[in-house]
Amino acid sequence: MLDILRQRRSVRDFTSEQIPAKSIAALHEAVLRAPSSRNRQPWQFIFVEEKKLIEQLAKSKSHGTRFLETAQLALVVLADPQISDVWIEDCAIAAIVAQLAAEDLGLKSCWGQLRLRAHDEQTGAGDYVRGLLGVPAGLEVPIIIGFGYPAEVAQGHERDSLSWGKLHSDRFRA
Repeated sequence: MLDILRQRRSVRDFTSEQIPAKSIAALHEAVLRAPSSRNRQPWQFIFVEEKKLIEQLAKSKSHGTRFLETAQLALVVLADPQISDVWIEDCAIAAIVAQLAAEDLGLKSCWGQLRLRAHDEQTGAGDYVRGLLGVPAGLEVPIIIGFGYPAEVAQGHERDSLSWGKLHSDRFRA
């Protein structure tokens, strides 16, 4: 697992190589195995493979989702706040599980924050995606992730570049 974390980088430009069905099936299983508070699983997931739909999802926000233009797969994470009061955390965990599983499959990914973000002056990013994908009222649309094969290989962050000063032992030390 540490090797996966060492090589993981957000990628915003993907090749046109299709993702095999078995890899997509593995991502399906991965998100369903994600841990959640009290195993409430307050999520649902939409895996989008249709290229024209992915291109529309790339317009979810004025800034920060353009990476989807070249993605071969988009994962939209949905949440039901009525199921759990920690739905934000649970969905974030499921999202990173998907990203780490993708890395293990030789794919790269990038996370797009939709919660509390605007599509335009009148519409929230989540509401834009809700309308586009037919998501029912009552479900939140907090996260979108793009997946694909990287157009350029980016190396993981060097160990020396990590923020070691953010680690503390026993008590916080300034």
